[in-house]
Amino acid sequence: MSSRLERATQMTEFTTPESEPLLFSSDLIEGLDGGDAVALQPETATYWSLSRTPLASLVFTLPMVLAYEGGVLLLGRGTPRNGADVWLRQFLDGIGFGSYFLLPVLTLLGLLAWHHVEHDRWRYSSAVLIGMAAECLLWAVALVGLARLQESLWPLEIAIGREGLWARLIGFCGAGLYEEVLFRLLLIPTVLWGLKQIGFSSLAAGIGSLILTSLLFSAAHYVGPLGDTFALYSFTFRTLAGVFFATLFLLRGFGIAAGSHAMYDLVIGFL
Repeated sequence: MSSRLERATQMTEFTTPESEPLLFSSDLIEGLDGGDAVALQPETATYWSLSRTPLASLVFTLPMVLAYEGGVLLLGRGTPRNGADVWLRQFLDGIGFGSYFLLPVLTLLGLLAWHHVEHDRWRYSSAVLIGMAAECLLWAVALVGLARLQESLWPLEIAIGREGLWARLIGFCGAGLYEEVLFRLLLIPTVLWGLKQIGFSSLAAGIGSLILTSLLFSAAHYVGPLGDTFALYSFTFRTLAGVFFATLFLLRGFGIAAGSHAMYDLVIGFL
């Protein structure tokens, strides 16, 4: 990485009975606003609803899966991997599922299962995918702006990193993909469910899951032999970034959250 700023800021996630898609079908949104999902009629289906469906997320993130896994294989399995990727693989190994390609396959199958549960239509639009890419870039630039604002208020010294270009590009894809899988797609629903079980209201559980997973997301960057040295500056920003990505996941879907995450790393990594 080219600077301490990059290390500090880089982030190394129903249908109606007539099979009409819903605006957003998860208890996550219900947990945040206390209401129910709103049915979306076919004639009102828009980019904003179609882009957050599980199928659109699957198709949109598939290139990230191929780029990361293929890149790691090409550069050698000894190439440093994303921490969330390592932890997910270690968990699978621990329960007896150590196949190398199992994690990316499970990620894609999980999105397919989510799509099936939602009973959304098996249809996506290339125009929607292009729009998602543009939206991710806009969100990434917004987060870069937040990073620059924190830097202006809280100056940070500059240091030069030594990672190779391709290794960095592959790392950006891995961070965007597997950190969103772990901290948003898996942990937010899990924490939300757990908080509800111990008596939290839907609204309190929704807010609590967003904050707790964002703190875990930030803390995870300091774990392990390749983790960063703890610094309040970077921990604060990564927590804010965690809230940012969690909000995108809840309101815009997994694909937008993962794409924005990878795009942010790409932008901040080559500024």
